[in-house]
Amino acid sequence: MTSIPPEALPVGRRVAYWRGRRKLSQQMFADRLGKSKSWVDKVERGVRSLDKVSTIQEVATVLRIDTAVLLGRDVQPAEVTERTAEVERIRAALSRYEIPLGRPGGSRPVLPAVQMARQVAHAWTTFQHARYTHVVDLLPELLADVERAHDTDPVAGRVPLVEAYRITASLLVKLGAPNLAWLAVDRAMIAATGDRVLVAAAAVQLGQVLRASGQVRVAKSAMLAAAYRIAPPVIEFGLPPELSLCGTLLLQAALAAARHGDDAVVAELLDEAAALAARVGDGHDHHRTGFGPTAVELARVAAAVELGDGGDAVAWHEKATTRDGWRWLPAEHRAAHLIDAARAYLQADDPISAGRILMEADRVAPAEIRHRPAGRDLLAQVVRDPTAPTALIHLAATLGVG
Repeated sequence: MTSIPPEALPVGRRVAYWRGRRKLSQQMFADRLGKSKSWVDKVERGVRSLDKVSTIQEVATVLRIDTAVLLGRDVQPAEVTERTAEVERIRAALSRYEIPLGRPGGSRPVLPAVQMARQVAHAWTTFQHARYTHVVDLLPELLADVERAHDTDPVAGRVPLVEAYRITASLLVKLGAPNLAWLAVDRAMIAATGDRVLVAAAAVQLGQVLRASGQVRVAKSAMLAAAYRIAPPVIEFGLPPELSLCGTLLLQAALAAARHGDDAVVAELLDEAAALAARVGDGHDHHRTGFGPTAVELARVAAAVELGDGGDAVAWHEKATTRDGWRWLPAEHRAAHLIDAARAYLQADDPISAGRILMEADRVAPAEIRHRPAGRDLLAQVVRDPTAPTALIHLAATLGVG
């Protein structure tokens, strides 16, 4: 009988083939990846797909093979490059050290903290409308101004400074630059030190950065520590802003646990967050979290996708998007969720619905597809299916992906 060459195998079987060649058990392989044995088993059986560039690179590294060998004839994700012009502009802004070097001069006056707070709020709103290129335009001067305002008035200037770094970190994660995002979130955490509310707010972005960097165990531990520090002694007497921060941090911990394949921990944390969300309600945006019952339902979708449970993710998605709270979420939040939902439909072997959802995401917030590497990667996967909508194929051709 003629054996099938490894390059002709499905990608999951190819992982199993090279794992065997390297004499690694599933448990040994999982430990080296920082995943669970269940996660490895699902990948090798084709139940869970390798649809993230960072994960593919980690698997290839552990197996000591090139990513092209791992992918073989399968769809290769669109290239994700960190060194875009937008990222470089932000890198330049973060690389300035005028304040500690004693050179905060220049012709621009130092703006009062209250005015800086309004400018930071405008930047947040722009980000939540998913106008990422506009945020890139705002950040260089905004960062310089908040740093100078904080240097002049450390008390009043503290909140705008932390919030500006939070925006910067969130944007850099979107643009596929977690290493640079780490610098921004580290500055946010340092500036927030001593203020439990500011620390909890900055920790939300810390969780995003750690997960984007693949440090899921550290992310889960850090998020739980931050969540329980901000949690009120008696939940029933907790105020919505602190409940929102606590709940959002629990969601970050749940998503980190899902990346690691800890099904039971994911369910426990999501249920804990849901109890807090019930007390907050939908339609609020305390500390720019958008936390509420609908946000928890969307997190269930993202967690199910991470666990490879596409069918469950699709069911949660179709339920969550009928809620009134869905319409009240910022465009960035909704479009980011639709990216997760499209991945869920692909896992459920429904590329037609995946294409439909991607088109909806492009209508809600085009930048999620056009500027976010995760969106471009998913677009590249969907358009290779014969049933892909013509509009998506044209978009992929315009963007040079697929």
